[in-house]
Amino acid sequence: MATRWGLCGAGKISHDFSVAMKTLPPGDHQIAVIASRSLERAKEFAKKHGIPKAYGSYEELANDPDIDIVYLGVLHTEHWRVGLLFLKAGKNVLCEKPFAMNSTQVKDLVAAAKKNNVFLMEAIWSRCFPVHAEVRRLLAEEAVGEVKLVKAYFGSPQLHIPRSVEKELGGGALLDIGVYCLQFVLMVFNGERPESIQATGVLLDSGVDESVVVVMKFSRKRMAFCCFSIAARLPNDAVISGTKGSIKVLGPMHCPTALVANDKETEYPLPEPCLPLNFTNSTGLRYEAEEVRQCLLKGLKESPRMPLADSVLLTEIMDEIRKQVGVVFSQDSQ
Repeated sequence: MATRWGLCGAGKISHDFSVAMKTLPPGDHQIAVIASRSLERAKEFAKKHGIPKAYGSYEELANDPDIDIVYLGVLHTEHWRVGLLFLKAGKNVLCEKPFAMNSTQVKDLVAAAKKNNVFLMEAIWSRCFPVHAEVRRLLAEEAVGEVKLVKAYFGSPQLHIPRSVEKELGGGALLDIGVYCLQFVLMVFNGERPESIQATGVLLDSGVDESVVVVMKFSRKRMAFCCFSIAARLPNDAVISGTKGSIKVLGPMHCPTALVANDKETEYPLPEPCLPLNFTNSTGLRYEAEEVRQCLLKGLKESPRMPLADSVLLTEIMDEIRKQVGVVFSQDSQ
């Protein structure tokens, strides 16, 4: 029986998600509905991607009884409001990252999922890539000995993109791309809370962060270093250094297709897209779609690859970084 998806939002990421779904067996996954605030836009999207139904409001999708899961691809300033709409309607939800604007909003979403007994996952797609699965396997086998230092870089010049720089659109390097570096560190350290966080950064005139450096200290004298920027191109890789060796996730670390473990390189090629994509390696969105399907088949309410506790901690860390760097959103005072 195919997992029936409803897409919320007809933007760039929903386009790429739809293209990625075409690389999966149609007997396993079906996009049944696209909902946008504009019916015209939804119809156009449906035609392009061969989706049978189009809605001109999110409420219609929330009330559709034939949907197994909603993919939330709207702007992250809307995740909290729209996410609650679906969760309260008893819908399973895969919500694009960042989960919400701050940890208060994230905890609201988690509480609503638990109250309504539905599945909820933050779409940190990186966690579902084969490279990340291999990293977890190598760490479990202690292939690099005891991990002492994790470094993660993500920099991409995108000052020309309004979504990246405008405060009312939830802009800034941290929420857009820094989240990938931080989630990687949390994955390596098994969702452990850091003992200390030190962050420094520079802001744009709009009041959002342009470039940030974060140093975190964990128990047993372990460290993590993250650097992210929407003004500079960085190596975009991640390195785990241990007492006996190292693992390097080659760039792009947030959607990787290769890693080098103790000098041995392994590649995990992606399927070709049937339509042009907006973002790098987007056919890799297939992995998180399949992860969701497997969770639903097992009756799980959250993904073991991206547990809700990890999402809460991730956002709490981001709140602390914003506090130290001086980025405040209107949602912080609500």
